[in-house]
Order: sequence, then structure tokens, then C-alpha cells
Amino acid sequence: MSMQQVPEWADPEVPEEALDAQGVSRRNLIRGAGLLGAGFAATAVGASEAVAAGSTSYSSDPELVYLVGDHHVHSRYSHDAKYDFSQLAQRGAQFGLDWMAFTEHSNFGHADKGAAAENVEVLKARAENPRMLIFQGLEWYIPAAEHGTVLVAPGANNVALLQQFEREYDGKLTGRADSSPANEQHAIKALQWLAAQKQSGYVDDVLVLANHPLRLGIDAPYELRGWRDTGVCIGMEGAPGSQGDADPAWVAYRGSTNAQRGEYVNAPSANSFPGYPADAYRTYGGFDWATATVGGLWDSMLAEGKLFSITSNSDNHRTIWDTWKDGEFPPGENFDSLGWKPSPTDSGVPQPGSDFWPGQFSRTHVGVTRYGYLEVMAALRAGRVWVDHGQLVDGIDVRLAPVGSSQRGVTLGGRLRVHRGQRLELRVTVTSATRPNFHGLLPRLAHVDVIRGAVTGPTSVKDSWKAPDTRVIEQVDVRRRTGTYEVRIPLGKAERSQYVRVRGSDGRRNGPGYLGSHIDPAGPIQHPTNDGDPWLDTWLYTNPIFVDVV
Repeated sequence: MSMQQVPEWADPEVPEEALDAQGVSRRNLIRGAGLLGAGFAATAVGASEAVAAGSTSYSSDPELVYLVGDHHVHSRYSHDAKYDFSQLAQRGAQFGLDWMAFTEHSNFGHADKGAAAENVEVLKARAENPRMLIFQGLEWYIPAAEHGTVLVAPGANNVALLQQFEREYDGKLTGRADSSPANEQHAIKALQWLAAQKQSGYVDDVLVLANHPLRLGIDAPYELRGWRDTGVCIGMEGAPGSQGDADPAWVAYRGSTNAQRGEYVNAPSANSFPGYPADAYRTYGGFDWATATVGGLWDSMLAEGKLFSITSNSDNHRTIWDTWKDGEFPPGENFDSLGWKPSPTDSGVPQPGSDFWPGQFSRTHVGVTRYGYLEVMAALRAGRVWVDHGQLVDGIDVRLAPVGSSQRGVTLGGRLRVHRGQRLELRVTVTSATRPNFHGLLPRLAHVDVIRGAVTGPTSVKDSWKAPDTRVIEQVDVRRRTGTYEVRIPLGKAERSQYVRVRGSDGRRNGPGYLGSHIDPAGPIQHPTNDGDPWLDTWLYTNPIFVDVV
């Protein structure tokens, strides 16, 4: 099996002067861990020493390399997108992605013809971009619910699995879109079927992420919990794509009257969960209400002591200011008859859109010790994930350890097992942005927030979306700090099992959190219609670290 080339920044054969500032920064971050070059490369697929979940006791987690990726990208093999694979892969490389996933919408044309033809394009894109990991996945219409990314490890059966899954378990193709107990159960059956394909060895790995969960309000809390408990759905989009929708210059150009980041412009419908407030249908600092609300839905799931990861991505269909228009179908043909759309053509005039290119604005960082497809998937499952917008920082490393411990500590997604009364501290190492972002601004992190919640165990109230014991316990002003620096936050004595997570902001737009300033004094807020410049309201979020007190 061929060896996967590592990214340029991880290849010692590439001279430092050939790298951009962020590449140099990333190389410096991992040089000390001895993870440059061949020692970092894994085989393109197949068995590997994947990062394991569930770190325990006082042992230190390894040094990690954080790979930048996007698990939610559409090409002309989706009925509502338009780009060629080569365009998207080149843009992803331009904007620093190490991995990306093409996740086309389910359609009869895609299941019958498009998925197989798409695989040829994926293989070509991999050959043209040997320093990038390119997945072929699917955007699943979850029965009775929203969409989800289905991510499959490359292999002999990944296309066949996607085609069968699409035909038998897609809510749109099977007529199971409406909310009903039978349709909800079909979604569970779908996830259980995916689990069985992995268990049997038919594919090396498969996982699911819930996409834009509160956009329509139809992903009920009990549904998210049910998906999580199958072991296949490992998380959700903490922030949706379509972040360019509210860019002020773009809003003015196209004359929009209802622009919101993420295209979160909806109201409750007959299929929506009635327990969500109207505010849940908007984003906060570009992040989904379920994630952005301290003590809200995400925290209510974490308070059960079970990991549920968050991600961020482009959901690229149509990039703002881009001039390419949809290709024209030959006479008598359409998407379902072909399985794809013809290649786009350049009109020279900006076309309708709401997205950024993959990697241009939204980034999901996954921590690995080797470079490969299974490593990325294992890191996602282990929760070694942080996300940011606008290249807010070059890097962040979060460790939890007993006070005085010489170990580096347990990191994102992990569990630290301690004795009651033991003093703990959080160690956050930030590497400031070293170059202007892709909007021409040099990002500056203004504050680091520590959010802590009690772990109360499995809930009997599956519709709960509140975690009353979760709040911001520390906000550290870092406006004057640059370069690479460490912030240590004492957490006091561990008297009960808990979790901690970290959030950061550029400090330009914040206010009292949705559940009150006593819970979140300076959190993300909604932006007014047509006034949500994404580049001037950027945030980062990390996954939690759990503390098990014995």
C-alpha cells in the first residue's frame, strides 16, 4: 500500500523559507515532539496506531499534531452545488486544509449513478493533491430530522456502503422526512446498520456528525441522545457553514433583507421540537445555539458524562463573490438522469452564494500522532478536537492535571481520574496568529474562557436542554499577550465529577449569555439582520475534558 505524503509543513525536505507564516508556526509546534517527516506518515488507509479515547489516571497524553479539516463540502455531484472537485481541492489546499470530505446530498441520481462516478473524481483529486486526505462521504437526510455527515474510511467497499445506505435509510429517498416515532426509529436503525458494517469489517471505519442541528429546530434533544448512544454519531456541527451569508459588503451587493450567519433564518414548523425557544433558530457569534449557550443543550449532554464532539465547516455550495455559474444540462437530461451536474463556467459576474471556500473561514482541528485517514477518524471519535473561525489563533493546547504534577496532563476528549479533594489546574497554551487571515486582518485573541459543569450522570429527561450546574468560571484577558504563552487556571479541589471546556473570542461582539450573565457574563450574541460581519466576530471552542472523582 502506498505511503501518504505528509503536508508540506510536516515534511522536513521542504525548506522553511518555502512555507507561509502559519506553516512555519505549525512546524515549530511539532518539531519538539519529533513528529516531522516519515515518522509522522501512516499508510493511506488500513490499520494504524490511532489515537485512543478515554485517557485515565495521572498519565500524560501524547504530543499531538492538529490537522486542519472540513468534513462538509459539496461539489457538482450535489443537486444544489456547482463546483468541480479540482476547484474545491485546490481551494482547500490554498486555505491550509490537511483533510476534507466531499459529502454530497442524497438523491436517486446520486445513489444510482453519481456516487460511483464521484469516486473516480475523488481518486483523481487525491492523485492531484497527495498532501491532502480527501474523504468521500455523504450528507444524509436523517429520517425525521436534519442532515448529517456520514464519513467513511476509504476502501474497497466505501462506495457500495454509501449507495446502500442512501437507498435504504435516507429520509428523503425513503419518504421518512416527517417527525414521527416510526421515522425516528428508522434513523436509529440506520446508525445501527452502519455500526454493523464496521464491526463486520466491511469498512475500516464509519462515523456520523449531525449537521446544522438547530437550523430548523427538528433535531430534538432526545433524538440527539439516541443517535449518540448508538456509538456511531459522535458529535454535531458546533457552528454551521454558510458563514458568508451576512457579510455586509455581500449583503449590500445582493440587496438581502434577511441575512444571518449560517443561513439560520427559520421559525418553528410542525416538525420542530416544541421545547426550543424562538431564539434557538439563530446563531450566536456564528455558532449554533445548542453549542453557544453555556448551560444549554450541548452542556446538558456533556453533563451526562458522555463525550459528544463539536465541529465547524464550510458546507460549501456557492462561495460569495465567486463568478462561476452552474453548468447547463444537455437537452433532455437532469440531475437524476445523469447523477451529477455539468461543470460550471465563469460568467465574470458574482453569482448567488452564502459560503466561504473550505478552510477559508471555518476550521476543525483534530489531534493525531500520525497522518492518515483512520487517524483523523479516530481523533474525531476520541474528541481531540477544537474549532475556530477566521484563523483566530495558530494553535491551542489544553491539558488538565493535578496541581504540581510534572505530567503534561490529559487533553481534549480525555478523562482524568483523581481522588476526591485533589487540587486541579487547567493548562492552556496558546500560539497567537502569526499572519493576516484570509480577509487581510491579523487576528488577536482577546480572552480565554473556562467553562465548567458538574457530571450528574445519565438523565431520565431525554428532552432536557439545560445543565444548571454549568457556567463560565474564569475569563482571562490575553489582549496584551502574543507569541506562544501558557495560561494556568486553578480549578480548586475536585469534590465531584465534572468537565471543563475552553472558549475564546476576538472580543469585538459579546454580551450576557442566553441563560444570564451569572452563567456567562460575556458570551456570543445574536447579530442584527444584515449586520453580522463574520470576520469581526470570531470565536474558538474546544471539546471538553472530563474529571472522574473516586
